[in-house]
Amino acid sequence: MAAGSSNYWEDLRKQARQLENELDLKLVSFSKLCTSYSSTRDGRRDRYSSDTTPLLNGSSQDRMFETMAVEIEQLLGRLTGINDKMAEYTNSAGVPSLNAALMHTLQRHRDILQDYTHEFHKTKANFLAIRERENLLGSVRKDIESYKSGSGVNNRRTELFLKEHEHLRNSDRLIEETISIAMATKENMTSQRGMLKSIHSKMNTLANRFPAVNSLIQRINLRKRRDSLILGGVIGVCTILLLLYAFH
Repeated sequence: MAAGSSNYWEDLRKQARQLENELDLKLVSFSKLCTSYSSTRDGRRDRYSSDTTPLLNGSSQDRMFETMAVEIEQLLGRLTGINDKMAEYTNSAGVPSLNAALMHTLQRHRDILQDYTHEFHKTKANFLAIRERENLLGSVRKDIESYKSGSGVNNRRTELFLKEHEHLRNSDRLIEETISIAMATKENMTSQRGMLKSIHSKMNTLANRFPAVNSLIQRINLRKRRDSLILGGVIGVCTILLLLYAFH
């Protein structure tokens, strides 16, 4: 039984190592495929001059990518199954010291499986991101080239329309500036007219007041003279009366 169990374990390890070797080779080829895909697209992007140059001639590369991805996923599934069988064997083994060694070996195979799985998903994600980006760039380039390849007459008309539109915008801007200057001038003139009206009103008021002042001064002078005459007359009468009294 022990010999049979040992042979079973060794057979599982042998299968696991074989699958790991196959996965290692597949992942290397898979990574090279993704790298060559990116490099090819970059080279074509630099040489791209017209829509006659295909942006993506990668249908064969895409098919190869899909095929290799399926193969790697199948190998990962098989290796996962082998690891599960090895885990079942370690749980069923009866010697504790043997179990520790088997668990260490199983853990190493699990780590290798995890690394391969992580590398596969990372490479696949990078490839899909590059392909999606190139598809978007290809669509944009096709639109640009389609616009550039339009008839010269239409392009010329478009340029003329754009220039005419720009001239109209400049004219509108000049008219708006002229109207703004005219409005500012009108406001200034209105303000100056108000100031002149105010000055004219004050001058008229002063002019109207001066005759009244002169008339008042004249009246005061006349009253003062009249009072002086009355006072002189009274003094004269009194003097005459005193002289008459003194001589009699």
